[in-house]
Amino acid sequence: MRKIIFCFLFSAILLLFTACGINDGIDSPLIPTPSPTDTTHPATPMPPSSDAPSTVFTPEDDTLPPREGMVRSRLTNEWVDADVAGTRPIAVMTPNESSAIPHYSLSKASVIYEANVEGSMTRMLAIYEDWENLEKIGNIRSLRPYYAYWAFEWDAFIVHFGGPFFIDDIINLPTTENIDGLESLDYSAFFRSTDRPQPHNAYATGAGLKSVIDQKGYSIRYRGLTDDNHFLFTNKLSQNTLSQYNTAAKNATYIDMSGCYPLTRCYFEYNEDDGLYYRSQYLSSGTDGPHIDELTGEQLTFKNILVQYAEYEDLGEGYLAYKCHDTTQKGWFFTNGKGIPVTWEKTSDFGATRYYDEYGNEIILNTGKTMICIVKDGDTFTFR
Repeated sequence: MRKIIFCFLFSAILLLFTACGINDGIDSPLIPTPSPTDTTHPATPMPPSSDAPSTVFTPEDDTLPPREGMVRSRLTNEWVDADVAGTRPIAVMTPNESSAIPHYSLSKASVIYEANVEGSMTRMLAIYEDWENLEKIGNIRSLRPYYAYWAFEWDAFIVHFGGPFFIDDIINLPTTENIDGLESLDYSAFFRSTDRPQPHNAYATGAGLKSVIDQKGYSIRYRGLTDDNHFLFTNKLSQNTLSQYNTAAKNATYIDMSGCYPLTRCYFEYNEDDGLYYRSQYLSSGTDGPHIDELTGEQLTFKNILVQYAEYEDLGEGYLAYKCHDTTQKGWFFTNGKGIPVTWEKTSDFGATRYYDEYGNEIILNTGKTMICIVKDGDTFTFR
């Protein structure tokens, strides 16, 4: 079984257009502590255009911090306390089959990755920035190697309950720092609930994770392994509406991922009132509906959605391997009810995955949470 398992995107934008039948308006398948300086970017990729409509909602002015001592989050670009921004995040392996629902604290994650695992099930890697005071995180299941490479991009502590034998090589790397509920030293960070049977009843607490991190001698501060700036952002007042791309920007107020995630059947609906995408999916009741965080009662929402096509292998018994390092793969970027085709690249374990528009400019995300859907090469999704 090989040591490195990666993830890469759809091979050609022409193939994506052909397979997805894209038509505008109809169904279309498709580190160091951050500086307090505001490093947001204006939303002006090339070439610019002045004749496209703006969004309906009125963004708030967030050009100044709400209070002294706050800095921009590297995950969302929101204003956060400097101590929170300087603390390494946690990356939590979260199952998403119907028997694993409901989730707890998932609405608190800043970035969420979703990908298929065996049996057409999906699992999420939830990246939490402000995590130390969370009282119930999860539930939590086993790791697959490709999720580790996405966690590395954030210098995150990987939180999981074991995994198949082929995670051993990546877990044993000297730079990997993880908390595993199957390890006797780490188990104190976790607890099991009595309202459901194993294995879907394991959760962690922020305080417990911090205690184990301290016991293991891990640095709570960024280690200088990752890029200082992972995403490029614009602030809320100068929203990126994608209007500068003219006809290349497609209407995308409804994004249906069921063609890629046949069991989860998740989809996103754009709300013009707040400029966010609301996530729904297949629920434990056997119906589709809003994806709710049981702890907060909130539906999961995102300002940015990235769809990242990836080449994969079947390792046997349904286990998958994705290629996470590449330079020429394809995808889509959605925000503010519009979408554009992108390419992505990742060239090192701890280097960020970067996304580029058709002119070769790195895309500029809007301030807020981001959902990254990793989909298998050859699968299709729809939007309208």
